[in-house]
Amino acid sequence: MNALLGLVLSWAAATAPAAEIAPDERRSGYDFAGPDIRAMQDDDTVNPGMLWVSLGETLWAEQVGAAIRSCADCHGDARNSMKGVAARYPAFDATLARPLDLEQRINHCRGAHQSAEPLAWESEDLLALTAFVARQSRGLPIAVPTGPESRPFLDLGKELFRQREGQLNLSCSQCHDDNWGKRLAGSVIPQGHPTGYPIYRLEWQSLGSLQRRLRGCMAGVRAAPFDYGAPQSVALEFYLMERARGMPMDAPAVRP
Repeated sequence: MNALLGLVLSWAAATAPAAEIAPDERRSGYDFAGPDIRAMQDDDTVNPGMLWVSLGETLWAEQVGAAIRSCADCHGDARNSMKGVAARYPAFDATLARPLDLEQRINHCRGAHQSAEPLAWESEDLLALTAFVARQSRGLPIAVPTGPESRPFLDLGKELFRQREGQLNLSCSQCHDDNWGKRLAGSVIPQGHPTGYPIYRLEWQSLGSLQRRLRGCMAGVRAAPFDYGAPQSVALEFYLMERARGMPMDAPAVRP
């Protein structure tokens, strides 16, 4: 057993369960970032995520697929039509009888309205379109819809958030509810609120989706990550957005 594994197991064993974070105690990852990273996020001229936003704006107007249609042909100016949209995803789709996250909604629209092939997860184009749409919700409160049809998926996400997993036998809640603000292996543990996705992480030197981050956390506790777009992944994403209800969106955010 290496030193880090021993540290984590000892830390987890000594951790007493805590209650969910009170609304007035919630903090975004921005609040835990250093001044240099905050400055990078705050200035659109140096925020690297804005490169994807710029590409997304170009793709928004590009006519694609057999239908030769663009996103703008249906939705017009995204600065108006997409305002607040990202703050309401994942959202339940009545036709599919399940929630879709924003990436899935973009791909669903490509197939249904543009007769175009879906974009690959974490591809430049999908990240760019998602970032462009998410940018239109900056500063607006997260407000995912939580009707009765969504409740089973939210409950699943909450269960997954609290479920221990992997070789380290840790749950999301043990880090992000019980021990936020503390340090693990030198890094501050944030509360895990998804206010800034898609997000530019210095660790990645790239933009990435919330599902990429979730897969990284699962690998970190030595569990088998869910597939991109898996029902469990979307349910967990759905619950995390509900857990952050009312917090302002700040995509594309910058994090360590």
